[in-house]
Amino acid sequence: MPYFERNGCSLHYQEFGQGSPVLLVHGLGSSAQDWEYQIPALVGQHRVIAVDVRGHGRSGKPRERYSIPGFSADIKALLDHLQPGPVHLVGLSMGGMIGFQLAVDHPQLLKSLTIVNSAPEVKIKSLSDVRQFAKRWLLARVFSMEAIGKALGKNLFPKPEQADLRHKIAKRWAQNEKHAYLASFSAIVGWGVQEKLSRIQCPTLVVTAKYDYTPVALKEVYVRLIHEAKLVVIEDSRHATPLDRPEEFNRALLEFLKDVDASSQE
Repeated sequence: MPYFERNGCSLHYQEFGQGSPVLLVHGLGSSAQDWEYQIPALVGQHRVIAVDVRGHGRSGKPRERYSIPGFSADIKALLDHLQPGPVHLVGLSMGGMIGFQLAVDHPQLLKSLTIVNSAPEVKIKSLSDVRQFAKRWLLARVFSMEAIGKALGKNLFPKPEQADLRHKIAKRWAQNEKHAYLASFSAIVGWGVQEKLSRIQCPTLVVTAKYDYTPVALKEVYVRLIHEAKLVVIEDSRHATPLDRPEEFNRALLEFLKDVDASSQE
């Protein structure tokens, strides 16, 4: 399995297929495994690169402070190493934040940007925000990763027929190392690049679940700040859209990528 060394940390990634390159970046507490329904759909037309972010999956988990700019720098270094040319970056949740950071700092690296159930900032703006983040932090400190995974699974996949997904997310979450999870959570809180969104030069697709943690209206606001962006709403989905609505998500993503690639060849 391929690894790339950066600043004393071993970054795990996988590659599949050939064609226009697509980079998949997962969310907090997850790994490249969460793209299991997307990779088979993409490999027919694309070179797919799926990475485990520092502190996640099979990548190293150094005991240090993490940051979204730091995660983004890891991704840039990996792309410099692989030399795929400009990529279609697809980022879920925290992966979307990493995508935003890369897009505003190094727009030349991206052919397109797909943001899934994410936002360009996570700022504490009220006492309610303080309470919310403090509660999440304390729960993560007190409970095991397995217990958190079980609770998360019930929240993400509440339907009786989603039992397999609940079990899968709980099992995967239990594999997290708590120190790395908490460091990654801390990296998100207070981060933001919303004031820099005008720097994004590539076509952008924003995908939101109707029942994501943050409302569709929030995405509508920041989509208007990006020069060439469109919004797609996936009905009857929660935060883990690529897992709970893979067919609808894949259809929207593949159509977008096809249009971008076709336009670049004109």
